[in-house]
Amino acid sequence: MKPWLLLLPVLACAQAPAGSGDAELSGTIGGKPLVIRTTSRLAGAIDSVKWDGVEFIDSYDHGRQLQSAINADVAGVYHVECYNPTEAGSVVDARGPKSTSRLEFLSAKDGMLEARTRMAFWLAPGLQSHGQLAQNRTLLSDYVLGKRVRIGRPGMEHVIDYKVTFTVPDDGPHKFLQFEALTGYMPEAFSSEFSFDAKTSTLVAVSRKNGEIRDPIVLSTPSGSHAMGVFTPEHPAVGQPPVGYGRFKFETDKVVKWNCVFRVRQNEPIKPGDYSYQLYVVIGTREDCRRTLAALSQEFASR
Repeated sequence: MKPWLLLLPVLACAQAPAGSGDAELSGTIGGKPLVIRTTSRLAGAIDSVKWDGVEFIDSYDHGRQLQSAINADVAGVYHVECYNPTEAGSVVDARGPKSTSRLEFLSAKDGMLEARTRMAFWLAPGLQSHGQLAQNRTLLSDYVLGKRVRIGRPGMEHVIDYKVTFTVPDDGPHKFLQFEALTGYMPEAFSSEFSFDAKTSTLVAVSRKNGEIRDPIVLSTPSGSHAMGVFTPEHPAVGQPPVGYGRFKFETDKVVKWNCVFRVRQNEPIKPGDYSYQLYVVIGTREDCRRTLAALSQEFASR
């Protein structure tokens, strides 16, 4: 037996009934159970990530999940959230039992969760965000999000291997696409914020400030007993903006979040088609996350 096989979690899957968005992917990492759950309410988006009996996702409406989204310009005009296909659904879905997004495929078997979702626009036509009107004319977009999710990878136990593919339709000439490849909304108990310094293999406490930085982010409980963060080995094309690792706190809603963002900006129209991004969600104790980020950084240092 190869040594790294001993480090892979024991995986199990709960297959969704035909047409359902309800599925589970489960394993054991660090000797403690990890369960990832999707729901029909969110068109197959991930509603829950629970490790060691602790819930890591603050799933409230149809925006606070472990999920993906796009923001785009329309004819050169860009406003935040105003042309915003979102995996889990629309703001008008509120806390309701259904999603405006349309689940096209979901499978959970052989240790792999796969899904394909036609994303809803976050705003309904006529609604506003930050004082600007929605630029979409329909509730359901033609943007499709595909994802493949697996617990663990060779030699790295405390990882959720997460690959997303955005299919961008030919729905107009876009010159700016902002891919929120993945975001995790977490309970406010994960209030300690850290960035990972690859040069020293350390987690460095960051000042409380909403926004993006260049280094991977980890959100942790103050004690360090439970933490989650994100890493990508992807590099943007030459001339494109760098990867953004963001952290945000929403005081009123009592929720925090991290994200990993890619942007494509061009003077000429951006080609429609598939845009894929590989991500690794790190989860466990804060020290588990540090060790895993160090291993990932070392593995992909030459890329």
